[in-house]
Amino acid sequence: MDPLPIARLQFATTTSLHFLFVLLTLGLVTMVAIMQTRATIRDDDQPHRMTAFWGRLYVVNYALGIVTGIVMEFQFGMAWTGLSAFAGDVFGAPLAIETLVAFFLESTFLGLWIFGRGRMNKWLHLAVLWLVTLTAYASALFIMVANSFLQNPVGSRMENGVLRLDDFGALFANPALVASLPHVIGAALLTGGFFVTGVSAYHFLKRTSEIDFFRRSLRMGVVTSLIGSVLVVQAGFAQFAEVAGYQPDKFKGSVAVGLPLGMMINVGFFAFFAALIGTLLLFRDRLLRARPVLFLMVPGIAVPFVAAILGWLVREIGRQPWLVWGKLRTADAVADVSGGQILFSFIAFTLLFVVLAIADWVLLARIAKRGPAVAAVEPELPVLSGV
Repeated sequence: MDPLPIARLQFATTTSLHFLFVLLTLGLVTMVAIMQTRATIRDDDQPHRMTAFWGRLYVVNYALGIVTGIVMEFQFGMAWTGLSAFAGDVFGAPLAIETLVAFFLESTFLGLWIFGRGRMNKWLHLAVLWLVTLTAYASALFIMVANSFLQNPVGSRMENGVLRLDDFGALFANPALVASLPHVIGAALLTGGFFVTGVSAYHFLKRTSEIDFFRRSLRMGVVTSLIGSVLVVQAGFAQFAEVAGYQPDKFKGSVAVGLPLGMMINVGFFAFFAALIGTLLLFRDRLLRARPVLFLMVPGIAVPFVAAILGWLVREIGRQPWLVWGKLRTADAVADVSGGQILFSFIAFTLLFVVLAIADWVLLARIAKRGPAVAAVEPELPVLSGV
């Protein structure tokens, strides 16, 4: 049994599922930070309730997403030892920093935000949430730095058969990073916007009594979706010229890439026009009375996730047969283990990820359907006690 195709399938599966957690986390934390900023400046009760409700959904998704990230880190050492041996000096640096940012700074600030509600000065509590947001984006930045190095290995030199880091700054100026990072940020905003929009639409379909709460949430979700979709489409097309500079044959003659690429573009335009129509219907609250549109918004939550998976397929399949473009072939990077061992870990990790994904969506669905707390001020945390 050849371990290579199984190892590739394993990494594709875990990366795709983990990326879905990341996108929703980034999108939601941004919107929650804006909600709390409004609540802090205006001292208005409704934004406080919005912060508590959407913040609870964000925390649940973040907590389960952490586990999927840990599994991914294990895979580099278990299945791709050739990558660590050849390019660990370069590839490992941004990953190590990302670990410090994601697992220490971001988690520490998030803990302060969760348990600091009602105990901190309101401005300090707001500052802590923005630090959570900034470290979340910093984490995404360093992950993209590492991935972009695989796409276009800059800032390194070959020495005794391995790559050595000689220009750390070049990793951040990498055209593969500069072109793709805005695309990912746009995708995160689009995902968070569609999620908030879909949940709000669900409550209007159920004739909610929280009209003002979900009216504000719906408006914010629709506008965020429009901003995210514009950024996704604009940054997506801008990548073609940049990719041609360092991977000139990426989109030539490959059905495996062309199919997901075409589907991703169509899904992206669909999301843009859906967000645009939703924004136009916000005028005089016509959207609240357009029940057929509200019906479509609920399953529409899945649209950005579909586009994200297609995007990762384009980015990763198009790099083959190279793991480090032009330097290390994928076949030379796989660990010296049997196909049976890789298959066992693939099944185990996939089952774990599926369980986590199901648990995540069950918990999110329960909290989302329950709606916001009636009380103006949330009870004492921990936040997860409400799950």
